[in-house]
Amino acid sequence: MLEIVRGDITTLAVDAIVNAASEEFRGGGGVDGAIHRAAGAELLAECERHDRLPTGEAIVTLGYRLPSRYVIHTAGPMWRGGGRHEHRLLAHCYRSSFAAAREHGDIRTIAFPAISTGIYGFPKADAAEIAVREMQREEAHFEWIVACLFDDETVELYRAVIGEEFD
Repeated sequence: MLEIVRGDITTLAVDAIVNAASEEFRGGGGVDGAIHRAAGAELLAECERHDRLPTGEAIVTLGYRLPSRYVIHTAGPMWRGGGRHEHRLLAHCYRSSFAAAREHGDIRTIAFPAISTGIYGFPKADAAEIAVREMQREEAHFEWIVACLFDDETVELYRAVIGEEFD
């Protein structure tokens, strides 16, 4: 089941939340910073055991103080006009995150933010189409997939892609 919600991803009681991380993989602003603050210092300590997180790849860590047991970190692409494979890289973020969840074995419910649409500047409408397509592709493999979005505009874009009315 795919669900689109407006809310704070750090409060969701799912098996795993996805973190829109940077390649430096050390916490930062936006969703990344919020997840690190909510999870506590242990998350940063675990992340520091890794060198970098290449764009499009995904790594699973524990969730520590989060209600979710795990965090799947993926480094989204920075928007540079669309000529540097940004669309393909964003799709790869979703595919890598789902693959990491399946490989982990006990992740059946997963929540995603709108990867790369904040300070990385990816056009929200394009990102919504990519995200919904990749989530729908994986629906049969998970009990619950949530797009947990920060603002009404983004919720409307995701719901328009799947043909839902916005309340």
